[in-house]
Order: sequence, then C-alpha cells, then structure tokens
Amino acid sequence: MTTALWALVALPALAGGVLLLAGRRADRIAAPTALAVAALAAALAGVVAVTRPAADAPFLAGARWGLAVDGLAALVVPAVAAVALLVLAYAAAEIHRDRSRFHGLMLVFLAAVLLTATATTLPVLLLAWEVMGAMSYALIAFHWRRADAVTAGATAFLTTRVGDLGLYLAAGAALAGAGTLDLAGLSALPAGWRDLAAAGVLAAGFGKAAQLPFSFWLSRAMLGPSPVSALLHSAAMVAMGGYLLIRLHPLLAAAGWAVDVAAWGGASTAFALGAVALAQADLKQLLAASTSAQLGYVVLGAAVAPAGAAAHLVAHAATKALLFLAAGAWLTALGTRRLSALRGAGRRYPLVGLTFAAGAVALAGLPPLALWSTKDEVLAGARERSLPLYLLGLAGALLAALYAGRALALVLRPAPPGVESGYDTERRGTREIVLGQRLPLVPLAAGAAILGVLALPPLAERVAQTVGLGPAPPTRPAELVLSGLLAATGLAVAVAAPDRLPAPAWAVRWLGLESAARLLVLRPTLALARALARFDDQLLDRAVHAVPRAGVALAGGLARFDDATLDRGVTGVPTGTRRLAAVLARVDDHGVDGVVRRLAGLARRFGALARRPQTGLVHQYYVQLVVALGAAVLILLLAR
Repeated sequence: MTTALWALVALPALAGGVLLLAGRRADRIAAPTALAVAALAAALAGVVAVTRPAADAPFLAGARWGLAVDGLAALVVPAVAAVALLVLAYAAAEIHRDRSRFHGLMLVFLAAVLLTATATTLPVLLLAWEVMGAMSYALIAFHWRRADAVTAGATAFLTTRVGDLGLYLAAGAALAGAGTLDLAGLSALPAGWRDLAAAGVLAAGFGKAAQLPFSFWLSRAMLGPSPVSALLHSAAMVAMGGYLLIRLHPLLAAAGWAVDVAAWGGASTAFALGAVALAQADLKQLLAASTSAQLGYVVLGAAVAPAGAAAHLVAHAATKALLFLAAGAWLTALGTRRLSALRGAGRRYPLVGLTFAAGAVALAGLPPLALWSTKDEVLAGARERSLPLYLLGLAGALLAALYAGRALALVLRPAPPGVESGYDTERRGTREIVLGQRLPLVPLAAGAAILGVLALPPLAERVAQTVGLGPAPPTRPAELVLSGLLAATGLAVAVAAPDRLPAPAWAVRWLGLESAARLLVLRPTLALARALARFDDQLLDRAVHAVPRAGVALAGGLARFDDATLDRGVTGVPTGTRRLAAVLARVDDHGVDGVVRRLAGLARRFGALARRPQTGLVHQYYVQLVVALGAAVLILLLAR
C-alpha cells in the first residue's frame, strides 16, 4: 500500500504540472483530466485511510523523506480529497477561460495539501507548505490582468509568509536541539529548543489558519474565483493551519505555555472575527470572516480537545465548501455578492437556496447539524481548561448563529421591488445556474447535515482513539442543550430582524488589521530596507569600486616601473636572449592570452545565462524551486 500513498500525492502533482506546461493547448481536456485525477485521488485517499501505509526514504543528510497515514490523517485526507473533487466538478461548469492553467494550479495545490497532511518529517512539510503558499498566490491572483487581484494574491502570500518563517525556526531548533527533523521528535526537544520550536509552529499555524493578527488576508483572498475560495477556505490551506496545530499537539502540551496561547488565540479569533462577519454587507466577505472564526475553534481544540478539533475541521470543510459554492453560483447568475442585492436569490434558484440553508443552519450550530456537536466537544475541552475561556468560546458561538441567520434571512426572503438594480455589480450575470454548478452542492449539504456524528457517542470515543491525541473531553447534556438554545435564539433574532443587527465600522474594516500591519510591519520594514540600500550605495558599493581603481593604479605603477627599469635592462641583453623573449612574447600573446580571452568569453556567456532566471518575480523563483525539488524527488525515487 506504500505505492498508493506515493500515488496519492504524485498523481495530482504530475497531472497539474503537465496541464500547466501544456498551456492553452490543453484547455479542452483540462477539466475532464482534473476530474479524473481528483476522483482517483479520492479513491486512493479511501484506500490509505483504511490501510494506513507509511513511506520512508533517504533525502538529505540527517533527514528522511517521510510520509504516513496515521489516525489523524486517515480522518482528514479523505475529507480533503472528497471536497476537492466536488469543487473541481463545480469548477468544470464555471471556469471557461484559461482552463488548463486553472485546473493545473488546483491539482498542484491539492497535491501540496495532501503532502502536508501526510508529512512526518520537516523537509517534507516545508516543501508542501511552500508549494501550498505559492499555489494560493497564483490562484487568488488567477485573474492576473486585474491589478486588485494580483495585489490580493500578494497580500495573502506575504502575510502568511511572515508566519511561515516559524516553520524554519522550528526546523532550526530541531536540528540544534536534537539533530533530528522528525515531527514526532519535536516534543522531546530540550526545554529551550522546544519552546523555540513551539513558538515557530504557532506562528506558522496562526498565519495559515488566518488567526489574529493574520486574519485580514482572508478578506483580500475573496478576489479569487469562487472554486478557489471554496477549496482554500474549507479543506485546503486555511484548514492546514489548524491541522498543523492538531498534529503537533504533543509539542504544544510539552511546552505548556503554548497550549494557553493557542487556546486563547483561537477563542479570541472565534469571537472577534464573528463580530466582523456579522458586520459584512458582502456575502463572500461574511463567509471569509466566518472561516477565520470557525478555524478559531479548530485552533482552540488543537490545544484542549484535539479529537474535537479534527471532527470540527472535517465538518467545517463540507459546510464552508457548500456555502462558498452557493455564493459563487449566485455570483455567476446575478453578478453580485452584495447581500442587499441577493434578497430572494434562494427562492429564485430553489436548489441552491435549499442547500445554502442547510449550510447556514449548520454554521449557526443548530442541532442536530454538523457544527453543533463538534463545536461543543471543543468547548467541553475549553471548560475543563478555564471557565472564562469556555464563556468566550460560547460568545463566539452566539455570534455564529447571528451572522449565519442574517445571511439565511436575506437570501430566503421574498425579493423586494427593484432588487434587479443591484445585479451585475461584479460582473455581467448569466441569470442561470447550470446543472454542473448545482449537483456538487447536494453531497456537501448532506455532509453539513450529518458529520456532527463524529462528535457524538459512540463515534466520539472511536474518533478520539483514532486520532490518538488523548480522550475526548466529556460533553455534558446540559451544555449541548445550552449551545442549541443559543443557536436557536441567535437564528431567530437574525431571521426576524437581519437589517437591525449591529455593524460597527471597526468590524466592517476587519478590525483595522491591514492598516495596523502597514503601520507596524510594512513601513518599518521598508524604512529599514531604504536605510540598508543607502548603506550599500554609500559604503559597500564605494568600497567595491575602489578595489578595481586601486588595482588599475597599481598596474599602472608596475607598468611604469617595467618601462623605466626592466625594459632598459632587457635592451642590454644579447641578441639571442632578445629573440627568445620575442618567441615567448608571441606564445604569450597568441597562446596564454588567447586561452584567457576564451575563458573570459565563456564566463560572460555563463553569466548572461545565470542572469536570466533572476527576474525579481517571486512566483518564478518558486517555480524554479519546485522544479529543482521535483527533480530531487524523481532522482530519489529512481535511486531506491
């Protein structure tokens, strides 16, 4: 079954690479190819989830190339593959331009996510993490002719990149502290190195999972195509930030303080970004903020209830993919994302409205749908850790019911007169939602309805045993009832008066996080860069230019010494000696100098070739890195 594990990652990576290299010549076959590969990946995901294979091979000195499907991966990998298949099925009906590039990027993105979920060593995780980030940039900026889309991709990439540096910090701590790069060995590092590794892992997880203070990049990411939003926000990059923290729960627990940072950071994000979601007037922005908020429960659970966090991650993947695809279908048909213009959209397109309602009610945490029980299992762990932590998480749950109820009320109410004037603000709508866009919503709605059983007896105990990171905290019936009543109350209030819910300016602007990042990070970084550039120009460059000038002066002095002294001595040498000197001079001119000139010419040509890849474009550097690492992996596989 090791072959199935290798194929699970390699097939989408290779197929995606071929589509990208083929370009528009492969546009006609891009969607069917992507669907076939994604279906095969989903089948392989089911196989490896049952067989639990592991693969290990030499890679670098002191490091192994390690992949494995343990209990946690066996729960998450099939969910990732299934959601990706449904999203690509939807995309086949929506994406009509640059299909080869789109589907190629999506398949490579899927391969990176699957590699992240199965990595057991830091080199593998770092490779997957980097490719996942690069693909997210390319997909968010897919409409590259739009400057705002490119800026959005760069914002998402650079923001998460700040957190990603934490993984390199963790790898350095692992090497320095124990000389190992195995993920399982991080919790056994000596105290100081262990704390450093935990800090790096928290930074990386918080960045990818859009937790405070990194959350604002999700707002910009909404400029990507709807299928990108659906995969990125549900089972792919954002989810992998939470998955990393679940995977490394032993490291957080061993560090001690890291558990509190993750718990309070997740609960704070669930509450603060819940308020942001409640204030949004754009459906995709509301869903984006809710992604950050719901991943807050995953991060909280990674600290206090890993099995509940894993169940919440899987249930949220189905729910959020459904909601984003429904929003994308309305955007295609009506050309708008504004909630005010989407009034009545659920009635106009009944199947989309019905499935969206299932996803919104699940997002609200209403019993017995998926996110009710999974969230409560996380909150049970928070209660055992700290009562204020539990109450903060419960407040975030109430906000979830309010923002989900608000969206539900607006799309299902009768369309008011003149609502058509709000159409076509983002693009020209088609006024139809084709069958290929509607069908994937049905299985996702079923997942949003039933996946809550993962956190209910008797499956909750079995899931905890499968995940293997400690028993599930006991969920008291009274707490389940309280959570259900809060969700029902919040939904009722929001449905009754969706336009009267508060929308403070600080929440509309995503807490001002992007402005704060510019003020506290971007401007000081640019100021430092300018200062270093001046130092380089005024000191280092001058020193570099002074060296050849000094060399020229020295050469001139030696030449004058030669003319004034040595040449005069040579004129007094007998004729035979002068003839020998002439012969040697010709050998020098036509032989040695010729060789030197040829070598210099070759050096110039190689220098020109070496300059060609240095374009200054980050995504091209990533492509070169991926090609080099892909060649290394290919050599590794052939040499086995």
